[in-house]
Amino acid sequence: MTTKTLLKVTGLQVAYGGIQAVKGVDFEVREGELVSLIGSNGAGKTTTMKAITGTLPIKAGDIEYLGKSIKGQGPWDLVKQGLAMVPEGRGVFTRMTILENLQMGAYIRDDKAEILADIEKVFTIFPRLKERRDQLAGTMSGGEQQMLAMGRALMSRPKVLLLDEPSMGLSPIMVDKIFEVVKDVYAQGVTVLLVEQNASRALGIANRGYVMESGIVTMSGDAKEMLNDPKVRAAYLGE
Repeated sequence: MTTKTLLKVTGLQVAYGGIQAVKGVDFEVREGELVSLIGSNGAGKTTTMKAITGTLPIKAGDIEYLGKSIKGQGPWDLVKQGLAMVPEGRGVFTRMTILENLQMGAYIRDDKAEILADIEKVFTIFPRLKERRDQLAGTMSGGEQQMLAMGRALMSRPKVLLLDEPSMGLSPIMVDKIFEVVKDVYAQGVTVLLVEQNASRALGIANRGYVMESGIVTMSGDAKEMLNDPKVRAAYLGE
């Protein structure tokens, strides 16, 4: 049985500030997959994610979600359709409490009892958030804010969760925790597109991978095979 393609990017080009950051990118994410998009800093990964979620305009190409073009739609429209992103830099509401941030994640929903149940589910995944539910998000560590940003995105009950550099700037222990959580979220049936500079960790948990260099996709394939590819190892794993 063929798996349905949830997200398909075709010939994507994005330019801003006079710079062509993405030069014609093609990739897809199928239902039930965890796909990693890896590449060095400046490869165009974050720009691609912003274009998918409607926060950057597209110069050329198309983005299809659930078989329909979503080009030109805003992030709020896409969240309603089940496409949620945890942005690079986390973007939590610093003057709101942890609980209020999670409630904001469910702003498109009105099923109060289920929202409460989902908050408890997030607290099960992230016990540290439960302990500090009334703490202001701005007073938390970077790793805790990353947990909160992921929990908030899960509150919208996404079909596809886009994670942009979730391990950036975190301590090794916190990086371990974040990757465990990504695996847990995926195991619960959420399709995941993960953008990461930490290639070994990203490919280690993914089904398939794509390598981006200078605004184009230069390699794609089974994540485990890519992890053992000498070119990938030399370029991204320092071997």
